[in-house]
Amino acid sequence: MKSSKVQFFLDETQDKLNPFSVLKSEIKPDNGWVNAIRVSIKMSLRQLGERLHITPQGVRDLEKREKEGAITINTLKEVGRVLDMDLVYGFISRHNSLEDMIEERAREIAEEVVLETIQLDNPGKSDNEIKKAIQQKTYEISSKMPSNLWD
Repeated sequence: MKSSKVQFFLDETQDKLNPFSVLKSEIKPDNGWVNAIRVSIKMSLRQLGERLHITPQGVRDLEKREKEGAITINTLKEVGRVLDMDLVYGFISRHNSLEDMIEERAREIAEEVVLETIQLDNPGKSDNEIKKAIQQKTYEISSKMPSNLWD
């Protein structure tokens, strides 16, 4: 069983991630957020550049870096500041929760361990016995969260 400290931190982190899950289906604009906002509010490259103390070409480069995923968080924060906006960032899990992510990884490890053990020690086990052994090992691993969980 996870220690109460580990469980508390896991729950606290999950609570912080939950608001982002509604964004899972949102698609970022093709040319990036900076460009989309700038164009939407009819701000020219020159105008945004003046606010950022860079050239219009610098703004174009910044928008290109954002589109390519090569922009820094600090740069996005600064663009947000001059646009009177706040940058909000976070992670959106591909799982329903951190607990599910841990359990999926534990199941992967459990399958490897159980199948390897069965091949060596008891090759005659039924599918049902194997399934049950994997479930038990998954529970054990996800409860203990060993340091090698993510190796």
